[in-house]
Amino acid sequence: MPEPDPSAVRAWLRGIEVFARPLPVFDPERAPAEPSALFLAWLTEAVDAGVPDPHAMTLSTVDEAGDPDARVLILKNADGSGFQFAAHAASPKGVQLAGAPRAALTFYWAEFGRQVRVRGAVVPDTRERSAADFLARGATARAEALLGRQSRYLTDSGARDRALGESLARAEAEPGLVDPAWTLYTVVPDTVEFWQAAESRVHVRLRYEREPAGWQRHQLWS
Repeated sequence: MPEPDPSAVRAWLRGIEVFARPLPVFDPERAPAEPSALFLAWLTEAVDAGVPDPHAMTLSTVDEAGDPDARVLILKNADGSGFQFAAHAASPKGVQLAGAPRAALTFYWAEFGRQVRVRGAVVPDTRERSAADFLARGATARAEALLGRQSRYLTDSGARDRALGESLARAEAEPGLVDPAWTLYTVVPDTVEFWQAAESRVHVRLRYEREPAGWQRHQLWS
């Protein structure tokens, strides 16, 4: 197969239209005092519009060498205290968060041309709340977590299937079984930025910054 011509790929990408559709108008002057209220309003609009996986988000962390890492997870909760997700403490993200307990979250709803960026400290929740989250997962998801092998090399799919089958049988036989390494994490934001695209490319950006006196709002250049 011939190598693609870089200039042709560049021209092809440049020719793809973006934001060429009706988009909501965002007035920062009417934004609420706290970011959680605006986030939940935007999330609700995405859910009501039938946006696929509206609660999916990109979690970005750094490893021990300072190299960035990112993956898509599902939001567990969002309120005035922060944004929650769950992970196995022995997984790459769990290990990275133990070494550098800060993270960024990115939400993107293409249908609305909307993006929300969150940055802040990451705090593990109580064992009781983490256990409740684990038990709320489906049987197969619990069985996979109990194996504790996420992101390891897979050399034999048959061995994986057998191990998963055994773990699933255990999870079903012991419905109260909890992996103690399963952790519910909260990103406590110090900044939350809302980005609304515009076909004109004069995008609207509003950043909330946490100060000792409370949240401060600042509009940003697009």
